Amino acid sequence: MKKLNILFVCGAGLGSSFACQMASEDVLTKLGVEARLDHSDISSAASARPDIIITAQNFQTQFEKFTIDPKQTIIVYLRNIVSKQEIEEKITPVLKEKGALV
Repeated sequence: MKKLNILFVCGAGLGSSFACQMASEDVLTKLGVEARLDHSDISSAASARPDIIITAQNFQTQFEKFTIDPKQTIIVYLRNIVSKQEIEEKITPVLKEKGALV
């Protein structure tokens, strides 16, 4: 099984994306999923082509301006970027679709 690339995105690619990454690491560990994790700003994320992008709901309109192939990259939008419960609820079906969970 290939290791997934997950990119955490915020406006500047610093604070909130890193906080989301740290919360998600706990969820991924709980689920037994290994992945390459990184964080970025929105404009860099659009060209990065990761398997999954995780970002705040308020960035959805900005992502809609970019052409991101939904067959390659699935974007997960969160209301609360540090809620482990929300992260797990939203990432579990995506991980199954990507073949990282059975």
